[in-house]
Amino acid sequence: MEWHTCLDEYEKLVIRMSTPRVVIDNAVCPTATLVKVDSARRHGILLDAVQVLTDLNLSIKKAYISSDGQWFMDVFHVTDLNGNKLTDESVISFIEQSIETTYPDRSHGFNGLTALELTGTDRVGLLSEVFAVLAELQCTVVDAKVWTHNCRIASLICIKDCNSGSPIEDSQQIDRIEARLRNVLKGDNDIRSAKTSVSMAVTHTERRLHQMMFADRDYERKPILQHRADSPVVTVQNWVERGYSVVNVQCKDRTKLLFDIVCTLTDMQYVVFHATINTAGDKAYLEFYIRHTDGTPISSEAERHRVIQCLQAAVERRASEGVRLELCTSDRQGLLADVTRTFRENGLNVTRAEISTTRDMALNVFHITDAIGNLVDPKIIEAVRQKIGLGNLKVKELPLIYHQKAEREEQAVGVGGAVLLSLGSLVRRNLYNLGLIKSYS
Repeated sequence: MEWHTCLDEYEKLVIRMSTPRVVIDNAVCPTATLVKVDSARRHGILLDAVQVLTDLNLSIKKAYISSDGQWFMDVFHVTDLNGNKLTDESVISFIEQSIETTYPDRSHGFNGLTALELTGTDRVGLLSEVFAVLAELQCTVVDAKVWTHNCRIASLICIKDCNSGSPIEDSQQIDRIEARLRNVLKGDNDIRSAKTSVSMAVTHTERRLHQMMFADRDYERKPILQHRADSPVVTVQNWVERGYSVVNVQCKDRTKLLFDIVCTLTDMQYVVFHATINTAGDKAYLEFYIRHTDGTPISSEAERHRVIQCLQAAVERRASEGVRLELCTSDRQGLLADVTRTFRENGLNVTRAEISTTRDMALNVFHITDAIGNLVDPKIIEAVRQKIGLGNLKVKELPLIYHQKAEREEQAVGVGGAVLLSLGSLVRRNLYNLGLIKSYS
């Protein structure tokens, strides 16, 4: 056999060993589809697999991760968002092909769009000012994601020129956009930390948002009001005999939870060697055995405290706060500026937003609270919907506390029972009219 032939065979062997192998099994578990991944171990391989599953909006109910030497084995128990097993062959095939073709440092462009990265101090009406500036500068927002946490905001906004429909490539125009947005983000008291930049490519939008907030050190900042009732509990201990740091996370379960935690650990340069993920009801229990990329465990109390802070922040950034409003309407220039101005005029704060455009339709999701992070009065929601259009802006999710409030009103019947019953019925009727509860009878 010639030397170059030997090299070809060796390269094929290396590729075969390093390519993840995926098996999808619907027979073993009666309640979930098993996705099994075997691969040579490399930094980021777990994140790649979790990213594929979460990008499909699949729910990971259980998972077992283990590394044996240089080999990596995962088993994920997944369902769709309705709790059903995966039966669509196109989805199953997509999972197999996507995981089996993942490569390190995989990135993608923005398909003819200009991407803006923004970070700064969050405040009521900030998003309205940002979109107003973009509309004034003849920029069309095609896609955007906005996160807020601990009074900080991070956003990745994809725009194009509203006249030509092309990406904005003129350096003077880009400088003008950045300068105007930086002034908006600075406000009156954020001169140093407000940042704007143009991104040419990004590994993954939501991973980039985590990185932006991490670089902004949102995990070190404290919110003005501590109104979160379900804060995640994170503990970190060292298992000295085996050289691992053991991380435990207990929090409310939600979609993309595992991605947010693994993404943060990966970008902090930790490697997950073993892990167990379980869910029970609306609770999630996650345990990770980690080391630095150089093979050492966490080595100081300060580092341990930082890991706890960063993981708590990773869980909280995407946790839903407030009422979820969905806007579906024909897209037009200035639409986002008008909608978010209506929110601002009614004292509403956007805690998270996802903006997308499909053909000529705008499909936008906003999570809103009042100015200080409390629940919004249903009358205000109704007024906003009347202004924007009842058929265009709909309430899709309601925090549990709204239902609890209605139940407390109902249970309060006693002294002055007739009056309290009338008030309770009024509250429930308002919630029903807004589409927030199924019945008020």
